[in-house]
Amino acid sequence: MAKKYIDVMDTSFRDGFQSVFGGRVLMEDFFPAVEAALEAGITHFEFGGGARFQTLYFYLREDAFEMMDRFREMVGPNVNLQILARGINTVMLDTGSREMIDLFAKLFAKHGTTTVRNFDALNDVQNLQYSGACVKKHGMAHEVVVTMMDLPPGCKGAHDVAFYEKVLREILESDLVFDSVAFKDASGTSNPHKVYETIRMARQLLGEDTHIRLHTHETAGVSVAGYLAALEGGANGIDLAAAPVSGGTSQPDILTLMHALKGTDYDLGGLDLNKVRRYEKRFRECLKDYFIPPEATRVNPIIPFAPMPGGALTANTQMMRDSGNLDKFDEVIEGMTEVVEKGGYGTSVTPVSQFYWQQAYANVMFGPWKKIAPGYGKMVLGYFGRTPMPPDPEIVELAREQLHLEPTEENPLDIADRDEKKSIAYWKAVLQAEGIEATEENIFIAAACDKKGIAYLKGESPLMVRKGAQNETKQSEGAEMAGNYTVIVDGKKYSVQVSEGEGEITVQPAGESSASAKESPEAKPATPTGGKGTIEVEAQTPGTVWKILKKPGDHVDEGEPIMILEAMKMEIEVAAPMQGTVATIDVEPNEQIEEGRLLATLA
Repeated sequence: MAKKYIDVMDTSFRDGFQSVFGGRVLMEDFFPAVEAALEAGITHFEFGGGARFQTLYFYLREDAFEMMDRFREMVGPNVNLQILARGINTVMLDTGSREMIDLFAKLFAKHGTTTVRNFDALNDVQNLQYSGACVKKHGMAHEVVVTMMDLPPGCKGAHDVAFYEKVLREILESDLVFDSVAFKDASGTSNPHKVYETIRMARQLLGEDTHIRLHTHETAGVSVAGYLAALEGGANGIDLAAAPVSGGTSQPDILTLMHALKGTDYDLGGLDLNKVRRYEKRFRECLKDYFIPPEATRVNPIIPFAPMPGGALTANTQMMRDSGNLDKFDEVIEGMTEVVEKGGYGTSVTPVSQFYWQQAYANVMFGPWKKIAPGYGKMVLGYFGRTPMPPDPEIVELAREQLHLEPTEENPLDIADRDEKKSIAYWKAVLQAEGIEATEENIFIAAACDKKGIAYLKGESPLMVRKGAQNETKQSEGAEMAGNYTVIVDGKKYSVQVSEGEGEITVQPAGESSASAKESPEAKPATPTGGKGTIEVEAQTPGTVWKILKKPGDHVDEGEPIMILEAMKMEIEVAAPMQGTVATIDVEPNEQIEEGRLLATLA
């Protein structure tokens, strides 16, 4: 009897990069590995979307659309190139308007996408309908998703087989058109028995002709067992990665599953062991200079108690490294259980996983529930759809008071459509005012990436790639000095770029491009009219000074914002601790600051 063919999607070049490097891998460095993967017989790649879309603009000075075009040109017309989209967010930082969601689908189809995996972290089927229709309208295959995780011990009310069956039935009863179904466990916490029962339930409900696949991560240590359970339950496909971006926070390695399936009736993608080994050898050579965070290579036994996706975990630890407070990681991850339970049990996958992280981070840095993170607060108030279970009423009230928003049951798309800043016309005007050509690609980059997208389009975005001496696996003796480094001098962070060859060294304030450092007169601290005040305002968290709202001489009331910091992808207002007059502003826009840094003084 012929073995059952199992489709393998190689996630190395999207989720692998996201899970190990926070997405920060330059295209010229990894393209030779794509050629090696083709030679190994890989015909299905995840090549873009998700958080990796923004990463190219935020940290790499690269264009995601150019990367996708070159990827397609390299693999040819017949390879299945898949991207990840977040329902009503698609690849944007926030809920998109209907016209922006349609533009997303148009552009991703134009730039080589075959299949869109489309998920909603809340499993609110309403959030999948319009984006799914746009995907099909523009000629791509639509893979609809049910998101999974195990709840922390002691929590119950969602994320069991009955809950997933309810979501799947809602999909079938809606007008949603799909080509395949994926069960996506970004935190890798679903226990294998539940995986088996869930896939078996789905097979019975969907029939034999529907393609069903599982996506998971090795973060909690049960991914291989989960994949074996999924195959036994009737799955047709699984997602795997190649070393050095496999295992740990990423997907299991292709070679690992080939070994695990020895002697079984499954054919893993028709792949040849020796060809895969040659592919991985080439891949390791391509990325040999990259710093691999230690946490990206490990199974973390605390993850079932604090479900954190692999891709989010390393992105957050990278940001904590940049900010100098990685020592807070264990405390923040420990606080995840409470924020999951009180937040209504949305699946811990972007963007909800980031909401959980931001709230746990805020609880650690500012005190338990003293500050509601904006994303978390809007989620419990209903602005992103319906959570699987009602959130804690006390947390809802805190969010209402702090964010000055009322709870809602309105369709998030209707809210987004009323927001002028989510319209094509708004971003076209912004680009024209900046002197940037208003192509559809540029409009979408600006809308999806906001001020950082504009910085990229103006040539002012930073290059933040961890290579060179930061790679702990590199031999220190004779190692090249070329790379990007961060140094601290008198409490201020500076990015140091050391070029190859003649060894040119460029130093600039961290988080600020060399162009903006030279050309932005508004980036100077305001000159105080007198001495420092007696009331000091200090930073309660590391971060970046995003916007200064007041200047010396301005009167402020107690609680009135003086400036806005950015930390962990959220905006944090720095408020006046009492009524008074601003005496000094002691930081500059775009300056990286440490916890306890003096920001301003009041008289």
